[in-house]
Amino acid sequence: MDGTLWDSSENVARSWDEVISYETDNALSVTVEDIQNVMGHTMAEIAKMLFFDLGEEGANLLMDKCCDYENEYLGRHGGVLYPKVEETLQELSRKYPLYIVSNCQDGYIEAFLKYYDFFKYFLDTECFGRTKKDKGSNIALLALRNQLDDAVYVGDIQGDYDSSKKAGVKFIHASYGFGTIEESVPSIREFGELPQAVYRVFE
Repeated sequence: MDGTLWDSSENVARSWDEVISYETDNALSVTVEDIQNVMGHTMAEIAKMLFFDLGEEGANLLMDKCCDYENEYLGRHGGVLYPKVEETLQELSRKYPLYIVSNCQDGYIEAFLKYYDFFKYFLDTECFGRTKKDKGSNIALLALRNQLDDAVYVGDIQGDYDSSKKAGVKFIHASYGFGTIEESVPSIREFGELPQAVYRVFE
């Protein structure tokens, strides 16, 4: 989702700062850049990266509160949807079953789908917050659950590519997102290029 379908970093940072200002002595804060730098990591990893001064228990507790409020906030305010997302999802969904796998907390995907009324385009979702499994395992789990013989994962960071390899699925790099890929892989410069990229991957 993040770096492929939308950029929620500004509103995530705003929502977290509201929680932090209420829950702490204001010595902590997060910026949009902070959020963008940790996109794609699990909540447990982000807690260690951003709130390490609070210790493991304190960091995880603050992260849980941030995530709960974030879901509510994004459900009301959304984020920055990348160009041509809805028309591209319409086109893709006429030919391919679509799914979302993310390292996010439980409820984050639903906040996105609710705000943009995108439930109609996706048949299933999975996330770290629900299973406590890494992204590669969740991709494989969703593929098994939906009896997929072949699949392609679209992501923007190296961890997405590594996860797709672990799950045994193809990969397309969203090069407009937050990261780069060390290997040479199929890529798109904007989301609207995805249908042709998918066609080339599966041909």
